[in-house]
Amino acid sequence: MDKRIGVTLVIGAAVVSGFSIFLNKFGVSDFNPFVFTTLKNSVVAVFLFSMIFLLGEHKKLRSLLPRQWGQLALIGLVGGSIPFLLFFYGLSLTSAVNAGFLQKTLFIWAMIFAAIFLKEGIGIKLLAGALLLLAGNFVLFSKFTSFGAADAMILAAAILWGAENVISKKALGETYGRIVAFGRMFFGSLFMLAFLAATGQAPDIASISAGQAAWVIITGGMLFLYVLLYYTGLKYVSVGVATALLSLAQPITAILSMAFSGSHFSVGDAFGFLLIFTGSATILWL
Repeated sequence: MDKRIGVTLVIGAAVVSGFSIFLNKFGVSDFNPFVFTTLKNSVVAVFLFSMIFLLGEHKKLRSLLPRQWGQLALIGLVGGSIPFLLFFYGLSLTSAVNAGFLQKTLFIWAMIFAAIFLKEGIGIKLLAGALLLLAGNFVLFSKFTSFGAADAMILAAAILWGAENVISKKALGETYGRIVAFGRMFFGSLFMLAFLAATGQAPDIASISAGQAAWVIITGGMLFLYVLLYYTGLKYVSVGVATALLSLAQPITAILSMAFSGSHFSVGDAFGFLLIFTGSATILWL
């Protein structure tokens, strides 16, 4: 039953991610991407801490060992700061579809890291599902624009997020999703604030407009829901399965992008969606 709950939560996170990537493209427009992602992640950290406090779970934070705090800080560095800075700077320079495709390759890197460091096996069903997901993404993004520096930043972010999933999975063996999610966003926000201070961009925080502040809250709320669902679910399923199921976000991002750009929905797009859903169903068969 725990695995079923975990899979359901991860699928919910994938749905949120599909909408979130599309909305973030609008949010980051005409906005310093580093300030945008720092503020957004800080909002999520506040939301998570408030939730932990209201649920009376703050005592569990105080009971964490120094080693566990170090683990959370590492998660914040590898997953909650550097890749966010890379991703949102890249997103400000490329399309939402490009960004969505490259970000969702994180399941490839996560499977590799999980096989090496967690000894997770890659069975025939998981491998078949992963290949179908890759094929679906290839078909769906056959109109992928040329690969540039911005796209390389997003790919680097995906690799770092893949590594962070492995670290988070180990941390979840001793605690639970809300704590890991809070550590990721809290320490990640501290690292990004330090980056803004070191690069002289911290004063830009005070100059954001009301409209930009609204985008920070909206996208921050989406990210809060995503990390809450995903890290709670990751505790009960393998890294390979969890990250692969996140590919379900891709059709959502693509459909929204097509709808708002006026692009036509082709037979090739439908085939790509079918491959992604089939790949996800194959993984669920696990």
